[in-house]
Amino acid sequence: MAKGLRGFLWTMLLLFCAIQELGSWAMHTAVEGPGLGEPGDPALLAGGRVKRGWVWNQFFVVEEYTGTEPLYVGKIHSDSDEGDGSIKYTISGEGAGTIFLIDEITGDIHATERLDREQKTFYTLRAQARDRQTDQLLEPESEFIIKVQDINDSEPRFLEGPYIGSVAELSPIGTSVMQVMASDADDPTYGSSARVVYSVLEGEQHFTVDSKTGVIRTAVADLDRETQDRYEVVIRATDMAGQLGGLSGSTTVTIVVTDVNDNPPRFPQKMYQFSIVETAPVGTAIGRVKAEDSDVGENTDMTYQVKDEEGVEMFKVTTDSNTQEAVITVQKPLDYESKKVHTVVVEALNKFVDPRFVDLGTFRDQTIVRVSVLDVDEPPEFRPPSNLMEVQEDAHVGSVVGVVTALDPDTANHPVRYAIDRSTDAERIFDIDAKTGAIVTGKVLDRETAGWHNITVLAMEADNHSQVSRASLRIRILDVNDNPPELATPYEAAVCEDAKPGQLIQTISVVDRDEPQSGHRFYFTLAPEATNNHHFSLLDIQDNTAAVHTQRVGFNRQEQDVYLLPILVVDSGPPALSSTGTLTIRVCGCDSNGAIQSCNSTAYVVSATLSPGALIALLVCVLILVVLVLLILTLKRHHKSHLTSEDDEDMRDNVIKYNDEGGGEQDTEAYDMSALRSLYDFSEIKAGDGGGGPGEGAPGRNPASELHALPQWVQSPDLDFSVFRDYICRKVEQADEDLSVPPYDSFQTYAFEGSDSPVPSLSSINTWSSSSEQDFSYLGGWGPRFRQLAALYAGRRGEEDSEES
Repeated sequence: MAKGLRGFLWTMLLLFCAIQELGSWAMHTAVEGPGLGEPGDPALLAGGRVKRGWVWNQFFVVEEYTGTEPLYVGKIHSDSDEGDGSIKYTISGEGAGTIFLIDEITGDIHATERLDREQKTFYTLRAQARDRQTDQLLEPESEFIIKVQDINDSEPRFLEGPYIGSVAELSPIGTSVMQVMASDADDPTYGSSARVVYSVLEGEQHFTVDSKTGVIRTAVADLDRETQDRYEVVIRATDMAGQLGGLSGSTTVTIVVTDVNDNPPRFPQKMYQFSIVETAPVGTAIGRVKAEDSDVGENTDMTYQVKDEEGVEMFKVTTDSNTQEAVITVQKPLDYESKKVHTVVVEALNKFVDPRFVDLGTFRDQTIVRVSVLDVDEPPEFRPPSNLMEVQEDAHVGSVVGVVTALDPDTANHPVRYAIDRSTDAERIFDIDAKTGAIVTGKVLDRETAGWHNITVLAMEADNHSQVSRASLRIRILDVNDNPPELATPYEAAVCEDAKPGQLIQTISVVDRDEPQSGHRFYFTLAPEATNNHHFSLLDIQDNTAAVHTQRVGFNRQEQDVYLLPILVVDSGPPALSSTGTLTIRVCGCDSNGAIQSCNSTAYVVSATLSPGALIALLVCVLILVVLVLLILTLKRHHKSHLTSEDDEDMRDNVIKYNDEGGGEQDTEAYDMSALRSLYDFSEIKAGDGGGGPGEGAPGRNPASELHALPQWVQSPDLDFSVFRDYICRKVEQADEDLSVPPYDSFQTYAFEGSDSPVPSLSSINTWSSSSEQDFSYLGGWGPRFRQLAALYAGRRGEEDSEES
C-alpha cells in the first residue's frame, strides 16, 4: 500500500510540473535585441508592439527522483532563434555541467542527479544565447532559479532526547510533567509534510500528551512513589497532520515520581531492651533505636523524644542526623541498689509534615525501651558531702578538727578505711584515723602563716584498696588574738622651732596581723616612761588612729634637736595585747609660712624641683665634659705612640728581602749590606775571632782569606748576643702592651723538600770543624756563574791542607 501511495504522489508531482512548464513557455516570449524598446530602435514594430527579449521565471524540479532517465527541468529559448541551429545555449552557476545539463541547440535543461531539498532548496544559474559562428552574445545574460520541489520524505525526529521528567506523587489529574518537541525536515510552507501531531504509544494509562504542543500530563491522581517510582512513556510524532500515509518517529520519556511526606514513621519493634552498668558516667550511650519511613530525602528526617516522666529525668534522647537514629544516653547517675530496671517511652515524629496529607493519619509512633542496670563493685561514698571544717589556730597537736564518713553503696557493705593524700598535705599538718575518719591536727597551726588548708581524703574498701573515693576538704583556721598591734610604719615627724601649743605634728595608725570577727579596736596612750613629758600630747581619735600635738611654745635645736616619744598601743582582745612604738620628732627651722627649711640631720630641704630645661642643660654640660676628657686621653696616647716609634728602631728597617739571584759574589750593588751590619759592630767580632792573633785584626788583612773562611764561620764562645736578646724582649713587651700598634713580625714555614739530593749542600751550618772534608771541585762544572765560587772554595781547601802539613 505504501508503494502505491508513493506512485500516486509521483504522478501528481509530474502533472504539476508539466502544468507549470506550460505556463513558463507561455511567458517566455522573445524580445528584441539588447534593449527594452529604446526610442528609435528598429525593433519597434509599426503597431507600437514591442518585440520583447527573454524573461526567466523559476523552474521546479521534484526531489528524490528515482527514474532512470534524466529529469526534464525546463527549456530556455531566445526570440532570435529560428530553429536552424545557429544559436548555442549555455548555462553557468550552481550545479551547471554536473547536476544540470543543457542542450546547446534546443535549450532543454535536465537534472542528472537525485536531489534532496533538505540539503539544498534551490540552485541559482545564468543562461546565455550566443551565435554559434561568431560566439557573440545574442541576448543579455539572464539569471534564473531552479527550486527543488519538496515531497514528504523526512519523518519527524525528537532532537532533544533523551527526555527525563518528574512529577510529585499523588499529583492531581492533568498536572503538567514536561513538554517534548519533534522536528520535521520537510518544507513547512508546502503541503502538510511538516505538520506534526503527538500521541502516546505506551503508558497511556498513567499519562497523556497534547497532540499539538507535546505537553505530557498525568492521567491519574494516585501515583505512588512507594509503589512505582518511575515510568517509561513512549511518545509518537506523526507528520501530514496525522493523516494516512504520514511518516512518524517516536521517543521514550522517563518520568520520575518524586516523594512527598505521605508516610508516617514506624518502629519495627514495640519494645527494645538494653543493659548498662551502674557506674556508667553521665552522657554514656545506652543504645540506638530507629523508626522506619518509606519516604526519602528530608521527608525521612525525624526527631525523637522521651514521653514518660521517669525517662525524662534519668535518660536523654538525641537524633543522629546522619542515620536518623535515636541515641539514648544516661542523664543522671544510675544506682543498682535503688532501681534495677527503667522503662522509657520513646516517640518518633517527622520533622517536616505536609499539611496536605494530615488527613492520612498521625505522623508519629512510639516504642518502649527497657534499660537494665547491672551491679558493679563501687567505691565508698562520702556522706554527707560537706567539704568545710574549722579549727582554732591555738588548738593543741592532736585536737580533732572533724570527722568524715564514707559508706560502701554495695549490698555487701564492706568496711571502709580512710587516708589523706599526702601530695595535698606534704607537711603533714593533719592526720586522720584510718577506721573512724577523725581528722586531727599533726602540727601547731598559725592562721597568719596559712589561713586555709585544702586536703584530699581517701576512702577505700578495707579488703579492696583499688576501690577508692576522693573528697576535697577545706579546713579554715580560726583566728585567736595572739599578735599585738604595731605602728604601721617607723613614724618620723618634724616640728618647727617656733611651733605653738596644740599644733598637730603627726597622725599615727597601727596594724594587727589578727582578724577578729568583730573588727579591730585599738587604744593609744603614752608609755609610762613618757608620763613626765611636757612637750607633746597624744589624743586618741577613737577611729583606730591617734594625733600628736605640741604642748609648749617653741623649740630650740641647739638645746635638743630630736625627741623620742614612746606610744603604747592596746587592742581589744581577748586577751588584750599591747606593744610600744616610738615616734621620732625632729626640731627644724621653718620660714614664715611654716615650710621646713633645715633640720640638724639635713642641712637644707629643697622644696622646689629643677625644671626640665635646667635638667637638660645640666646633662649637656656633663656630656661635653666627658667628650673633652676622652679627646685628651686619645691625643696623649697618640703622642706617646709617636714618640716611641721615633725613639726605638722600627723592625721593618731590618727586614731585607733577597728574592733575586743577582750577579754572583762580585755583584755588590744589588742590595745594601750595611743594613745588616748596622745593629752590631762586626769589626769587634773579627778582632776577637779565633783567639786573636796579632795579625788577624790588622787592617791589612787579606780579603781573600775572609771570603775563604765565610762558609766555615764558627760562633766564638766570647761573643755576647745579649744586645739582640734585650732588644727583642723590649720590642715584644711594647707590642703586647700597646694594642694600637699592628704586628710587624712574620712567620716563615720551610716545608720538607724531599730526601737526599744527589748534589751536596753548600750550607756551612754543619761545618763546625776547621778540618772540613768537603770537596768543592764539582762546582767548576756548574757554569760561569759558579766559577768564582769554585775558585774560592778550592783555594780555601788548599790553605787548610798546607796548614795541616
